[in-house]
Amino acid sequence: MCKNEYLPAPVEIVEIIKHTEIEYTFKIAYNETKNVKPGQFFQLSIPMTGEAPISVCGIGDKSIDFTIRKVGRVTNEIFERKVGDKFFMRGPYGNGFDVNLYQGKELIIVAGGTGLSPVRGLVDYFANNLNEVKSLKLIAGFKSPADVLFKDDIASWQQKFEVILTVDEADESYTGRTGFVTAVVPEVSFQRMEDVAVVVVGPGLMMHFTVKAFLERGLAKDQIWISQERHMSCGIGKCGHCKIDDVYICLDGPVFNYSKGELLID
Repeated sequence: MCKNEYLPAPVEIVEIIKHTEIEYTFKIAYNETKNVKPGQFFQLSIPMTGEAPISVCGIGDKSIDFTIRKVGRVTNEIFERKVGDKFFMRGPYGNGFDVNLYQGKELIIVAGGTGLSPVRGLVDYFANNLNEVKSLKLIAGFKSPADVLFKDDIASWQQKFEVILTVDEADESYTGRTGFVTAVVPEVSFQRMEDVAVVVVGPGLMMHFTVKAFLERGLAKDQIWISQERHMSCGIGKCGHCKIDDVYICLDGPVFNYSKGELLID
């Protein structure tokens, strides 16, 4: 019997972590984590309400995490769920981040706002396997101190490798760094330019200017990876909503090397 790729399965919420008033992480019981990569996405759904594509933000032994922003009908309904409740999902979809591409590299990950969610699994992997990279750096930017996600994770990462946290603006009570992530790029050090690999995920303008800043430092386009996750739709290339030229973002992406990703203009 052929498997119906559109058919979702019920999943149980085992933990809910509140980050902000509109951003929670939902930990879901899931036994097939070996088939999931950081940067992939699932379609989460509520019957009679609809479905929404959400990136994986964490991969455990028997669970996966989704950090969800409350911004629409489906996410509003998910936020009404409690630990022990269920919703539906299907996936995983997309190519995700291949950790093999970054082994032996000076890896720099730049995330803007909720863009930290799809790369959190990648950061966690190398934070726990630092011997697989020559160095690891994370640059994370948020609108304000109140918008910072994964505070406990960031505190843990800071004990293992270089983390630069910055916010766009803050009041006088904030003692950390302010400014856009693009202002950090000229300060980032690396030993050999040809060994550098950069991952950039966030809002479109943030990615554009961050990539531009790295190119101005002399990096080649094929040393940079981006995620076009905002284009994700059905997940199996049938609806056509994510199609740009001959590329289906949900099948061929959402992660692209910038040498390919820069051509995906819609």
